[in-house]
Amino acid sequence: SGSTDCICYSTVGISDPVTSALHIIVGDCQPLDVSSVHHNNMFLKYSVSLLGYGFYGDILKDSEKKRWMGPMRYDYSGFKTFLSHHYYEGTIAYQPAKHTHGSPRDKESCRTGCYICKKSAKQLAEQKKGHRLKHEEGEEEWKVIKGKFLAINAVNMSCACPRSPKGLSPAAHLADGSADLILVRKCSRFDFLRYLVRHTNQDDQFDFPFVDVYRVKCFQFTSKLSEDNESNVMDIGKKRFGQFCRDHPACCCNIVNSTWNCDGETLDSSAIEVRVHCQLMKLFARGIEKNCQDEAAYSQSSTEQLL
Repeated sequence: SGSTDCICYSTVGISDPVTSALHIIVGDCQPLDVSSVHHNNMFLKYSVSLLGYGFYGDILKDSEKKRWMGPMRYDYSGFKTFLSHHYYEGTIAYQPAKHTHGSPRDKESCRTGCYICKKSAKQLAEQKKGHRLKHEEGEEEWKVIKGKFLAINAVNMSCACPRSPKGLSPAAHLADGSADLILVRKCSRFDFLRYLVRHTNQDDQFDFPFVDVYRVKCFQFTSKLSEDNESNVMDIGKKRFGQFCRDHPACCCNIVNSTWNCDGETLDSSAIEVRVHCQLMKLFARGIEKNCQDEAAYSQSSTEQLL
């Protein structure tokens, strides 16, 4: 599951080959939500864990040029991206996930036998049997947000990893048919650093005035550059100037487009449409078991990272 093993940590709680082998032998089954990514009604990729634009997209794009550095390239590119402090203008339209209970700000995390995921499974079974023939998506309104963003992240799971024991969205569910959409608006470097540090401790990383989080079933993103090109396709000079800024980062202008990080792979299109598919795939796992060792494991992991 990539360099961070976030899928293992989010579905099993540990990155251990023996544990995973035992889940296969026993025959445990954990359904997972999967997001499909499209551009102009054309399918691009599937996303299981993280779909990130801005900060995480820039890190991936820069690190791909430095693969010779090994895993250390992520630290280097992350520090470089943090110092560059690029923000990106665009418009986000989303449909709230009204079919599922709970909120991204909940204190309880998704665990084995999760009630919310079970209820979503029941709804999915009813849909397959034809009990819900009416397609509701066309009737629901889209909520639109415009702004300048340092990072736009959509996660189908908590995305926990050794460096972020609670993940990008601690209360995200594995199989409820929704994704948590996290918007980090333009802010100072110090405030953004505070936000990043929150991922390494137990504090609420959404408790900032420049951070918004929504539980959605689908969303669309269009960058400011794409909007300008659509509204004025004859402005060739603007396109060439934008290309110059992308090819020459030393230019004083802010970079107009970032790159989408789709589970560790780059997407060339900045304008995308994303739809969450409830329990589209199944994994040999049983979810993270809730026990009294959770806090101890978290504390130990945090201590190891600080040492």
